[in-house]
Order: sequence, then structure tokens, then C-alpha cells
Amino acid sequence: MSSAAWRVNPGGPLVGRLAIPGDKSISHRVMLLGAIGSAPLEAQGFLRSEDCLATRRAVEALGAQVEDLPDGGVRVLPPERLHAPAGALDFGNSGTGIRLMTGLLAGRGIEAVLTGDESLRRRPMERVAAPLRRMGARLETCGGCPPVQVHAAGPLQAIDFLMPVASAQVKSAVLLAGLAAEGRTVVRQPAVSRDHTERMLAALGCKVEAGDWGAAVTGPTRPTGGRVTVPGDFSSAAFFMVGGLLAGGDAPLELAGVGLNPTRTGLLDILTMMGGRIEISHLREECGEPVADLRIWRSELVGIDVPPGLVPLAIDEFPALFVAAALARGTTRVRGAEELRVKESDRIAVMARGLAAVGIHVIEQPDGLLIEGGRMTGGIVDSGGDHRVAMSFAVAAARATGPVHILDVANVATSFPGFEQAAASVNLAIEATRPGAAA
Repeated sequence: MSSAAWRVNPGGPLVGRLAIPGDKSISHRVMLLGAIGSAPLEAQGFLRSEDCLATRRAVEALGAQVEDLPDGGVRVLPPERLHAPAGALDFGNSGTGIRLMTGLLAGRGIEAVLTGDESLRRRPMERVAAPLRRMGARLETCGGCPPVQVHAAGPLQAIDFLMPVASAQVKSAVLLAGLAAEGRTVVRQPAVSRDHTERMLAALGCKVEAGDWGAAVTGPTRPTGGRVTVPGDFSSAAFFMVGGLLAGGDAPLELAGVGLNPTRTGLLDILTMMGGRIEISHLREECGEPVADLRIWRSELVGIDVPPGLVPLAIDEFPALFVAAALARGTTRVRGAEELRVKESDRIAVMARGLAAVGIHVIEQPDGLLIEGGRMTGGIVDSGGDHRVAMSFAVAAARATGPVHILDVANVATSFPGFEQAAASVNLAIEATRPGAAA
């Protein structure tokens, strides 16, 4: 457990206007696709989080050059050909980075070792490695987890692959491998999953077929360069969406420039079903992605049975949703979310323990939670080193009856650097403490 901890006191209403930092998923893809492009790629809004910076260091180790521009953007200059790195590629806590890079390198004739921190080395990799091997990649995992050894192989052969479980990371890894494969690589999905890879490939000139059925690319091909703008991260906006609904003031809390990719906005639909008032304005498109400004009004939420079809569209936002459910009237049931058990933490178990620690009645189930809405007391919450759990309880503290102490928060920087400052700008004060101070 890290020594970093927070104390968050209940306070006044959350008010003001907040610009949401760049999307983490898209920022990873800026680095990956920029590194294999046919010309430089410039991006505004690249998220300088620990996860995305790990992917940046990885592409630099493979021969790409990355420049920080005076206007705050980045420029990725691809090499003529990627080369083997001098050492292991360390992705820290980033499951997206390591899984997508495995696909990218699979057929490029490169020897590489991909690894990460202790948490990442417990996360499953065979779901990615298995279809890549079918394409002709030579990969080894360590008991099904990182480190991953990528051996020189290629060219790959295109496959028609039906994913057993909907996963944007698996789909993206296979599509990225397909860029270096001979023929049409098809990935079929049993349910809709995120489509950032397909959208960015299309925006960068690659021939892509996509729909609710899945996606396909025809290789070999390279993305073009150009200029893109990274939308604000919906997953980062989620904490303030929930905070505004639970603890907003007389005026709405405003969130600017939020990406509203329809494969990501399940939480928006769920919160609306619970009675949340969220207004969308200035809808526009950036980098092939829909983007808008949101106005969040304080609302009296009610518990619901979350429709199973919305679960994969909100999978990363469930910690924030569980907090909303804890302070709603009535019972909220979530089923079909077993994927939460293999995120940065076992989010079902960690959220269940955290909610119980602040006085909420919760029943843990194999694939979800049953949460009885009520009054949230102060207490001590162990985030399990999970950035989304830590931020969810931080916004929940705005409606608690006493201080909430949140342990093991260092990993917040993996997705939302500057979260404490962003929270303070809308009247949520977060105090950095030592774990022992919570006793």
C-alpha cells in the first residue's frame, strides 16, 4: 500500500465550470498510431497522466520521437521502422498500454518484453495473446499475466475472430496487429464495446469497417499523420457528474469539452434513468468523436435495476455509479459486471468494502452489487490502489456526515493528474495526509 492518502471533509455545494482533461484511451492511441504512421501526428489535449506517459516512453524506446509543442500539444514523429528496445517496456499500471502495444508489436519482427507494476502483473493477458497467436504472432506470458515476451515474427495472417467477451482492449489489439497482417482482419463482438481505435484509424486514413457487430481492417497499411484534438475524458468527467447530481448548488455544475462517444456513455443513460438532470449543449466533433459541454443539476436520485445492455457501456464508470447508488433513494442492483473483478483492483470487492466502511448497506454478488441507498457517514476507505475508487469516494465525501479518509491514492495520477486542484476549483477540498492520520 502506498503512503499517499486523502482526507475529504463535507462542505458547501459543488459549483463552477471545469474543463475536463484529455481522454486517456485516445491519448494512448495518439502515441501508438503516431509511432507507426507515414507522417508526423500532432495532437492537442494529450493527457499527461502516468499511464499515457508510460506509453509515450515505450514508443520512444521503439524509435519514435515525441516533441512537446509550445502550445501544449505533442508531435509524434514515426521512424521508418520500429526497432527492438534496449530494455523492457514498463507500462506501470496501464492495462490499455500493455495490451494495445502487444497487438501493435505482434507482427513487426521485433523482440521485446512488456511489463508493469505489481498490480499490472496480476492482470490477464491471454485474452489478447490467444487471438494474436492465431495470426502467427509468437508471444509468451507469465502464467497468463505480464511480463509478456514478444518474439520476432511476421508477416501475420488476417483472421476472423469472435471475442468470447466484449472487450475494447482485445478488439483494439487484434485490429492493431491487423494493420501489419496480410488481408482483412475481422473482430466480431458479442456486445458493443468502445470504438476509439476504429474512429481514430478512420480519421487517420485507414480503411476501417465498423458497426455494432465489431470492426475490420485490411492490411498491411499505415495511418497517415495530421492534426487531431483529444476530447475530454468521459471517465474523468464521471466523478464530477455524480458529484454535481449529489451535491450541486442552485446553479448547475458545468463540464466543458466532454467526449460523448456512444460506446462510453452508459453512465449518462443510467444516471438519467435514476432521475439525474444532465443537459448537453454545443455538440460538435473532434478526432471523429462527438464532444459536448454538460450542465449538471443537483437531483434526487432513485435506485434502479441497471439494464444489462448498459453495463459494458459504463464498465469503467461503475465506481462512480456505485457512489451515486449509495446516496440514492431505494435499491440499485448491478449484474453482469464480472469484468470489474479484473480491473486495477477487484472493483466489486473493493467498492463493497469501502461503501460498508462509510455506513452503506451493500451485498456483494459474483457479478455485481446490490446497494441500499442511505446516509453516508465518515470513515476510512481503502481504495486498493485503484484510481477510480479513490476519486469516487472523494466526490462522495461531499454528501457524507463526517470526514472520509481515503487510503492508497497515489495511482490517481495514472488517469487524472491534478484531480485535487480540479476538485478544489469546484469547491471540493481534498487534503493530502498520512495514512496514520486517519486513525
